[in-house]
Amino acid sequence: MIERLDQFMAQTNRAYYATHDPFSDFTTAPEISQVFGELIGLWCHMVLQLMGTPDRFALIEAGPGRGTLMGDALRVLEKLSPDTLCRSELHFLETSPRLSAILRTRFPQAVLHWNAISLPEIPMLLIGNEFLDVLPIRQFVRRASGWTERYVSKASWHEEIIDEASLPGPDVINIDLKDASLGSILEFGEAAHSFTSFVSRRLAQQVGAAIFFDYGPTQSGLGETLQAIRHGEPADPLLDPGSADLTAHVDFDSLSKTARHFGCSVSGPIPQGAFLSAMGIHERTAQLGRHATVHAAQKLIAATRRLTATEAMGGLFKAFAITSPSLGQIPGFPG
Repeated sequence: MIERLDQFMAQTNRAYYATHDPFSDFTTAPEISQVFGELIGLWCHMVLQLMGTPDRFALIEAGPGRGTLMGDALRVLEKLSPDTLCRSELHFLETSPRLSAILRTRFPQAVLHWNAISLPEIPMLLIGNEFLDVLPIRQFVRRASGWTERYVSKASWHEEIIDEASLPGPDVINIDLKDASLGSILEFGEAAHSFTSFVSRRLAQQVGAAIFFDYGPTQSGLGETLQAIRHGEPADPLLDPGSADLTAHVDFDSLSKTARHFGCSVSGPIPQGAFLSAMGIHERTAQLGRHATVHAAQKLIAATRRLTATEAMGGLFKAFAITSPSLGQIPGFPG
């Protein structure tokens, strides 16, 4: 059977997350240090004040994994403002049955969703860490005969010539395709754009904010970024579907255009290290270190360095936020 790449990627990742522990293949920021989730909790507290401390709001995490980030964030929110949790409704966007079972046990008060459509239409704070990169992409290749779209069949690539009118247009991408050289690859995250459109439409109607941490260039460009991780190592994304996690770089530039189309404000993308530093990661690390053993303090410092250093996750990952236009400047991002 021949499948379009985004269909193949969606099915492959669905099978992978249903049958594998992803944290045996890779480690995310919340798993590296509790300080990451704590600072997200602080960020939520500060943004809620900008929102006018609504009587009822949805606290949402997209792709929460086993809930490490949210657990750390809720602990800080409860400490800073005990009544915040009384006013909040906790929601998770999670499609993995295995991870959903873990979340139900750990957060019995939470509502789990398979898609964003069922989220309540109330003020919201949405968090997504390494969520956008997992959403399926389409790939187009410039050939002498014109543009083709990539399909997958039996661990092999197939291409079909398409009408150029069906390519993503300038309303969603910031790339001039007229002078693309032969062999150029255009990736389009149709699912990411649909999700961004949904979130932006909600934020234009109800006050709130969404923050994402993911990897990708600051500006749109051509090139292939589809990758697979199997047993912690790079792998062929077409081989043995369901045994590897498939991801692609996030096109923050085009997602910004989509968000602004709905009248929302955009902050970033900025390096993750810059955001975490602005939110006080070094101060919090030092505070925890003063009450820890020498070995534990060294581990805390090493974790913070990994999350913030330009040559590590601090430079690779970006912080990116979409907010209601009424919020103005939000914490963690330069003015």
